[in-house]
Amino acid sequence: MRKNPTPGSIALIAATIVAVVVGISGIIFYGTSIKTLILFLLSFIFGLGAFYFLLDRFIYRKIKLIYKTIHKQKRHKYSVPGGMTHMKGDPISEVRDEVMSWAKDNIEEIEELKKQESYRREFLGNVSHELKTPIFNIQGYIHTLLDGALKDDTVNEKFLLKASGNIERLVELVEDLSAISQLESGELKMKMHRFDIHVLAREVYESVELKAKAKNIFLGFKEGCNGSFYVKADKQKIRQVFTNLVVNAIKYGRENGHVLAGFYDMDKYLLTEISDNGEGIEEVHLPRLFERFYRIDKSRSRGGGGSGLGLAIVKHIIEAHKQTINVRSAPGIGTTFGFTLEKG
Repeated sequence: MRKNPTPGSIALIAATIVAVVVGISGIIFYGTSIKTLILFLLSFIFGLGAFYFLLDRFIYRKIKLIYKTIHKQKRHKYSVPGGMTHMKGDPISEVRDEVMSWAKDNIEEIEELKKQESYRREFLGNVSHELKTPIFNIQGYIHTLLDGALKDDTVNEKFLLKASGNIERLVELVEDLSAISQLESGELKMKMHRFDIHVLAREVYESVELKAKAKNIFLGFKEGCNGSFYVKADKQKIRQVFTNLVVNAIKYGRENGHVLAGFYDMDKYLLTEISDNGEGIEEVHLPRLFERFYRIDKSRSRGGGGSGLGLAIVKHIIEAHKQTINVRSAPGIGTTFGFTLEKG
């Protein structure tokens, strides 16, 4: 493979050319004598030194400076200890590779910043919409009451109850936003305890029993998953995870369907799965399912209540335990959410 020239090789070639020219001139004037040989050698030696000095001082030192500046900025950006601080071998090739690598990193960074900017705009739009809906509803009910409906016993209590419901939705949204902020910043510390997650699942089932009965959905456990399964985690946060996933399964499950929990040994970890046999989710939606305010069917989801932050909170809680959560689904078959926890 062809290599780029180094200062030494360039100086050697240039000095040789100069020495040959001087040597030919010497032969013309002095013939093949000792003087000609001395002129050839002196021109070669001084030419080699002079060319190397000039190349190194005015070209390669500047290349080294560019290289070190790029390398220093890259190291600072990624906070990687160690690394090359001096050029070795072929400086032109190294600078070329470094510049190409730097350009690639910058392009990727710019693309990532564009994605984040788009995400921020979408997020702000979603927050605005989610806050605006209950606020406008509350405003409408209060203004109606102040305009005279307060004295009408047939509607005043009804309007107050509706306003109260929207206030509760607003409070839920603010609390969920606060929870996500704390989880993302690391302010919310996990209180780790050893507990039986099967018992926790039963408690969650009992707390959402009325929701399940309204759609005649059976809440149970998969075959072989009726024993004790101990994990080490924040029990209240995992209760929140379990409740959110089960309520979602009920909400989007089919009438007369079922929601089943399963527990599977994975060496040092326990895999917990919550499955339903509902309508399922198309594959195109799965990568964004845990994003804040992401809704598959916006009109239906908002009509069914909820802040739109439930799955985002679930993901943050599991990641705060240094574990993973995933989802698999197929339209018409159902959906399964699975997350791991450290065994207790």
